[in-house]
Amino acid sequence: MDSFSTALSIGTYIQSLMPAFSDALKMASVLQKLITPLFSGPPEPPRNKVTVVGVGQVGMACAISILLKELADELALVDVVEDKLKGEMMDLQHGSLFLKTPKIVADKDYSVTANSRIVVVTAGVRQQEGESRLNLVQRNVNIFKHIVPQIVRYSPDCIIIVVSNPVDILTYVTWKLSGLPKHRVIGSGTNLDSARFRFLMADTLGIHPSSFNGWILGEHGDTSVPVWSGTNVAGVNLQTLNPDIGTDNDDENWKETHKKVVDSAYEVIKLKGYTNWAIGLSVADLTESLMRNMNRIHPVSTMVKGMYGISDEVYLSLPCVLNNGGVASVVNMTLTDEEVAQLQASANTLWDIQKDLQNV
Repeated sequence: MDSFSTALSIGTYIQSLMPAFSDALKMASVLQKLITPLFSGPPEPPRNKVTVVGVGQVGMACAISILLKELADELALVDVVEDKLKGEMMDLQHGSLFLKTPKIVADKDYSVTANSRIVVVTAGVRQQEGESRLNLVQRNVNIFKHIVPQIVRYSPDCIIIVVSNPVDILTYVTWKLSGLPKHRVIGSGTNLDSARFRFLMADTLGIHPSSFNGWILGEHGDTSVPVWSGTNVAGVNLQTLNPDIGTDNDDENWKETHKKVVDSAYEVIKLKGYTNWAIGLSVADLTESLMRNMNRIHPVSTMVKGMYGISDEVYLSLPCVLNNGGVASVVNMTLTDEEVAQLQASANTLWDIQKDLQNV
């Protein structure tokens, strides 16, 4: 057969295939017509995934604060209340145009949390009227016994931030249940207490909170310890200006500021029923230091056995350097004897409840 005849035969054959090709093209989906894939295989796992366990007011405040700070390439939500969980997921997804987090998922099954770098735990039950603190803690321990092993199963290399109250005891419980090293189990601790302290002090002084330096350590709660010896503005120590600052002998009654810090959560709850925005912003602040390897110092709840004369295994807040490994180190603050005694009393308060816990 000559070349002309061959070409004619090939042309005829191709022409005979055109109807079938045309039909196949019509059957192809819009996606297939629009996109030509250049890579096949399983998708890469997320590198900066954050999970929030619990989609109550606090959990969602944490979620939206983390999203708005653009810290995650994937956000996962987990809760047992499926309708609310799905509704919160959809509501956030519908705002995806205004966010820089490409994937937001949710499920009651913890497989949705796989490959998380950071897991924020806000789940738990609230204290009932007349209920003892120990009973409240024990009920939350029983919940954490379900939550924590699931987290570690799907994200064995994660850092856990515990937010649920009482946060210091539940951080200890999480550490015990998880089997993770202590530097990767962190309580939100007094990061918020210190923020409240700095706001109230700065407001009185007429400056921005970032320009006032002050720390609240110890328990996130009634026995928290204000470090008056370290309060300063632009390096000017307030105790040098008023040696009685923060004491009962202080004519200016600065001690009242710490009382306001302790009472502020109760006040907000009384007024609106719960606290959420400040703790959400606080948790996002911690998440940023961890995700971005910032080596910033935060007062967060960590294992303090062996520090400041504390001999029990308790978690309470000290100034901690946070980076992408978790708690990298603890700053040894120069505390007064009275402040050390208050810190020890705070630890004793936690241990008195912690030692009676069952099944930890």
